[in-house]
Amino acid sequence: MNQKEIKESLRKDISSLVGAKQNVDKEYITERAVVFFERLEKVKKITVEDSVRDKVVKSLCDDFLGSGPIQRLMDDPEITEIMVNGPKRVYIEKGGSKVLSGVQFDDKAHLRYIVEKMVAPSGRRVDESSPYVDFSLKDGSRVNVILPPLAVDGITVTIRKFLRSIAKVEDLVKLGTVTQAMADFLVACIKAKVNIMFSGATGSGKTTTLEVLSSYIDHSERIITIEDALELNLRQDHVIRLLTRLPNIEGRGSVPPRELFRNSLRMRPNRIILGEIRGKEAMDYLQALNSGHRGSLSVIHASDPIDALTRLETMSLYAGLNLPAWAIRKQISQGLDLIVQQGQLQDGTRKLTHITEVGRLKDNNIELRDIFTYEIEKLTDDFKVKGSFQAKNKPTFFDIFKKKGIKINEDIFT
Repeated sequence: MNQKEIKESLRKDISSLVGAKQNVDKEYITERAVVFFERLEKVKKITVEDSVRDKVVKSLCDDFLGSGPIQRLMDDPEITEIMVNGPKRVYIEKGGSKVLSGVQFDDKAHLRYIVEKMVAPSGRRVDESSPYVDFSLKDGSRVNVILPPLAVDGITVTIRKFLRSIAKVEDLVKLGTVTQAMADFLVACIKAKVNIMFSGATGSGKTTTLEVLSSYIDHSERIITIEDALELNLRQDHVIRLLTRLPNIEGRGSVPPRELFRNSLRMRPNRIILGEIRGKEAMDYLQALNSGHRGSLSVIHASDPIDALTRLETMSLYAGLNLPAWAIRKQISQGLDLIVQQGQLQDGTRKLTHITEVGRLKDNNIELRDIFTYEIEKLTDDFKVKGSFQAKNKPTFFDIFKKKGIKINEDIFT
């Protein structure tokens, strides 16, 4: 018997017993392994070397208690993303670079087993009738799974790890994502209940930035979050987390973000945080911004502040209210205060490239006014981006800080 066959036989042996035992731990797996190897030696006269035994037990502990062969990647704090392209090709993002990790699953069945084990606690499903799914792990890491034949080369898993090392704006400053002046301004905006939309491409870090800044919301406030997958880990006590629901196998019972958003307005929120604006809920979001719900935070996928407004306007049209474009733009200009644009640069670093104020409607166009920007100067020979943060303008809503007693130095805008 080779190592793979030994592991599979022992897995079946343990699996046949774990149904009756609720708390499976490393000690239990080790005990069953000892019995299995003794029986293998007595009955089949097969002696397994200690090194092989240790590898098999370690692998099964990862399978039963963790995420299989990628568990050690999950445990590495320097790895920010894990990308599984079938059982034999697992890539990681580390230090902003994507490289092949060398980690492999035994085969397609092994990968499928780990995927199903990861999905199960979320209450979601992934199968032939529902071949892709988004969900979050207990530690806050975000996972996307897509199955064949949609994923032609095998089951594809993308894990964006929850970074516990980023908890305060000081951490963002240390990473070079923002300057201290920008951080001070954004914290003041959170405290002053400025309506902010966080924009950026996938993996740019916008959700992490939102989560960090949300920690400065007062603990006395009632916060309602609306998400497709549980990504946000807010630190306040009074948080109500609402989660969308996909249709069942019969195509019924779905609860989209729009319905949750409408219901949240009846729940006496002090703050509403929309995990991501994807479609029709954009119109409800705009109406909430214009009906006195201050301090709302949201996320949108867009390449720059102009694109963010265009996408918000386009998705508002999905609601089918037949409103003219100027009416939607007016709601955007009157309700949204600030766009925080984040990007991942060529060298893998993440920067807030724009902090932009949303102005009034003029000649049927929304005026945008940059408060801070990141200006790229050059790309060095070793592929490092050189640039600098620039203060551009003082926000027109600066007086709101004085009215709310929030101290912030005006000199940071010059």
